[in-house]
Amino acid sequence: MATATKDYYATLGVKKSASAEEIRKAFRKLARKYHPDVNPGDKGAEEKFKALSEANDVLSDPKKRKIYDQLGFYSDNIDAATADAYARAGGGAAGPSGFPGGFPGGQPRGAGGQAENVDFGGFDFSDLFEGGGGRGRKASGGSFKDIFSGMFGGRGGAVHDEPEPGSDLEYQVNVPFWTAIRGGVMRLNITRRDVCEPCHGKGYIESPGSCPECGGTGQVTQTGGRMKFNVTCPRCHGTGKNISTCSTCHGGGTVEKTEPLEVRIKPGTRDGQRIRIPGKGNAGSHGGPTGDLYVIIRTADHPVFHREGDDIQLTVPVTATEAALGAKVEVPTIDGRTMLKIPPGTQSGQKLRLREKGVPSATKDGARGDEIVEIKVTVPMPRDERSKEILRELAKLNPEDPRAELWKNV
Repeated sequence: MATATKDYYATLGVKKSASAEEIRKAFRKLARKYHPDVNPGDKGAEEKFKALSEANDVLSDPKKRKIYDQLGFYSDNIDAATADAYARAGGGAAGPSGFPGGFPGGQPRGAGGQAENVDFGGFDFSDLFEGGGGRGRKASGGSFKDIFSGMFGGRGGAVHDEPEPGSDLEYQVNVPFWTAIRGGVMRLNITRRDVCEPCHGKGYIESPGSCPECGGTGQVTQTGGRMKFNVTCPRCHGTGKNISTCSTCHGGGTVEKTEPLEVRIKPGTRDGQRIRIPGKGNAGSHGGPTGDLYVIIRTADHPVFHREGDDIQLTVPVTATEAALGAKVEVPTIDGRTMLKIPPGTQSGQKLRLREKGVPSATKDGARGDEIVEIKVTVPMPRDERSKEILRELAKLNPEDPRAELWKNV
């Protein structure tokens, strides 16, 4: 079934020199006017919207637009290299130059010397280039065998949308300090691409009967200059069935959806840890598998406890007397209070360890970190003369110079 070359520029009402922004604005303006949601039940508006979408799909893509400008039509079966080679050989929408009539070797001329159109549709060009019917001429950048094999896509077979896997998603979640330590459940709202229900992810709706554009053959004939090519039907993608683009997903097969999700946080989960949730990423297109969801944990700080891996660090002040004579002091842990032994002569900045008083490991069952206590010695402020006398007596009894080692090293 033959179709005339489609003028996408005329469809969108723009000039051939229109910029990408002008094309975008023209499509948006007309799409709002003819969208099926705005014109329910209007078949004419629906067909107009499909034509606008097809024109915008080609002209908004620089690569597709270049092929369309070179050949006068666009097909997914034709790649950029083929179009370039055909254009360099003198082909194109405006008619070839260098070859009379648009094909190597010329074409018949009718009365008055006018070139006659020749329909090459359905002709097997392989005989021309594989020794069966003589030698094929070389075009600049490749043989005409290569050009036509690209145009016909390997004998014009049907083009089917291959299943593509969905992409993975990443979400950063701020987890309270105690939830990361003890574990819990975080409730999230995840926005992802899900399978379109009306078309079941296929991107199109099938109706009874054959494709109205190709009559069920799966192919149409399009014109490029003075030549005609059999290409896959753009409406049914070579299936010959009466299918139309799904108005819900617009052919993508997926729609954006926000859904609630519970994420279980294990006790001891660390900052930056990734939790994988299979099958909760973006849905694949055309039946492809769904991606995964990765939840990245960001743990909050605490005013007293500082976490390093599975260890808990904190600073505990002690008096000069406790540090000098030694003592047992009560210190906080993530499990409550416990007693810490201060050895005699403990210095400020010294670190003492409480074994297995840290965070339970999220990766090793039964393992647990330690609590590291940094000692901060506080110096008392004498408030009466008696206190001062005692400190002076203490200084006489302990005449060591604490800076002696410093001067020795200097």
